[in-house]
Amino acid sequence: MFRFTVEPGMLWIAFFLIAFVLSMISAGHALLRKRDPRSALSWIIVCLALPFLGPAMYWLLGMNRIKVKAHYLRRNWPVPDNSDLNDPELTKGWPSEHFGFTRFSRKVTRRRLETGNHVELLVNGEEAYPAMLTAIRSARETVALCTYIFDTDKVGREFIDALGDAVTRGVDVKVLVDGLGEKYSRPRVTPLLAKKGVSAVRFLPWTPRAPKLHLNLRNHRKILVVDGRTAFTGGMNIGERHLATQTNPKKALDLHFKIVGPVVADIERTFLEDWSFAVGHNCLREESLALPAQGDLFCRAIIDGPNEDFEKLKWMYIGAINAARESVRIMTPYFIPDRELIAVLSAADMRGVDVEVILPEKSNLPIVSWASDAMLWQVLERDVQVYRQPPPFNHSKLFIADDCYAIVGSGNFDARSLRLNFEFNLEIFGETFVSTLSDHFNQIKAKSTIVTLEAMDGRSLPIKLRDGVARLFSSYL
Repeated sequence: MFRFTVEPGMLWIAFFLIAFVLSMISAGHALLRKRDPRSALSWIIVCLALPFLGPAMYWLLGMNRIKVKAHYLRRNWPVPDNSDLNDPELTKGWPSEHFGFTRFSRKVTRRRLETGNHVELLVNGEEAYPAMLTAIRSARETVALCTYIFDTDKVGREFIDALGDAVTRGVDVKVLVDGLGEKYSRPRVTPLLAKKGVSAVRFLPWTPRAPKLHLNLRNHRKILVVDGRTAFTGGMNIGERHLATQTNPKKALDLHFKIVGPVVADIERTFLEDWSFAVGHNCLREESLALPAQGDLFCRAIIDGPNEDFEKLKWMYIGAINAARESVRIMTPYFIPDRELIAVLSAADMRGVDVEVILPEKSNLPIVSWASDAMLWQVLERDVQVYRQPPPFNHSKLFIADDCYAIVGSGNFDARSLRLNFEFNLEIFGETFVSTLSDHFNQIKAKSTIVTLEAMDGRSLPIKLRDGVARLFSSYL
């Protein structure tokens, strides 16, 4: 009988040949697909230096499969009518003929600047939650809710009950909760919603046994749209942690916004795109609602995420900072700008623009605060004014330029928001409303302590080393 035998040497040759081919394919993909040359070089080294393990790490962690899946699903989605994206003339607020900024914004976002909107500032859960619950309880057709964290504490249960009651009235209720964010609370919210008859879906469910485990690429958006006509967005999750009167050590002060007017249609479409992605089929409206004017604000949706072609929110910050002529004010819980943002902030200050940044004195994520401290000298040496707000922890996100332009929403000033997460923000032109945001900023600044370059230089060597090590991971914080 003929017996086929394989020499041990042949097995080793086959092993190395397969490893070589996999490494070359993976390294070549990184070379052609990665936009950042530093990231491309790092992955090429990993793929070539670690046979089998390196390619496996690249295809598991380095490949943006979210973008691939999103493009595949969107092939059959209704295409919004962008045939006329020309923006209306800004008769109030930041004049487009002076800065030319609205054209830049239009090119980046590919969204219209909608006129006739009204935006209401809601401070902390004491103002935001009653307004949101009132809207849900008055819903007659649809409720669309997207959040990163949905706690099942007293506040969360109130929302669960209100959503369940809406279902019993015949309202079409959809709730999208991030698959990782849901794990912040026990019991989990999606089973509780299901018991109430609410259609609740997890965005990229995060379990060790899941075929696609994504620590990054989280849905950090906070959106509520009722009957396609009233929307809420901002930085607030759902839970007692956002009640300023609570004594919870995890308490987080925050801002939210109620919006009515034509821009609500874009906010609803953002939710429906996320919902379609999560359920795997198209759930978009064939035609967006034609909403009447409700105010005098010019607003535009900024939809950013790892499925987009480039980092839209980061580009918007860069464009707005470059366009500012008098002041730039930033309030953020996490401040780890990359080299480009550091450059434009420093350049703005050197042009004579008054640049101010407010950060929490004590962060809920110490490693993020350490990484932030390691790079603050780069803006402080250019006379950017940085302030520390005393506890409780402030989770608010505000960007204000020249007291007549603002960006509000879920995005922070860090790599996780600007590159890794799905975020929703709103661009607002209007002196009267933005002056309200400026007043809020100034009230917080009055209670805060300025950070000096001397103080940062005076940190002990162990602290500097700790902060420097944390900064090495800033691309993922």
